Amino acid sequence: MDFFYDTYAIISLIEGNENYAKYKDNLIITSVLNLAEIYNIFLRSHGKQTADYWAKKLNFNFIDMDKDSIIKAVEFRFIHRKEDLSLADCIGYILALKNNMKFLTGDSKFKDMKNVDFVK
Repeated sequence: MDFFYDTYAIISLIEGNENYAKYKDNLIITSVLNLAEIYNIFLRSHGKQTADYWAKKLNFNFIDMDKDSIIKAVEFRFIHRKEDLSLADCIGYILALKNNMKFLTGDSKFKDMKNVDFVK
């Protein structure tokens, strides 16, 4: 089974979270939105050099975002608006479903949803 890595999962891998050890040798399948979030996080917290380093170092495989998936993700976010889910996570979740992948996250808002590997 392949996994779609959300931003939380990727940052957890980078930071060496032992709970993510079993996922560390997998190809990181994600979206360009997640790369943008990761780059932004490292740019703000550690500067451009570190942000550039991680953007280049990690072996990403990006899933294409199509119009139908974007619309479904926005609808999913609207349905779950009380949980205040991020748009990037909603897109990732829908892309995972569409591509028969598990959505790998540490976001507790997804903990009890189907097709999710929740790891904190």
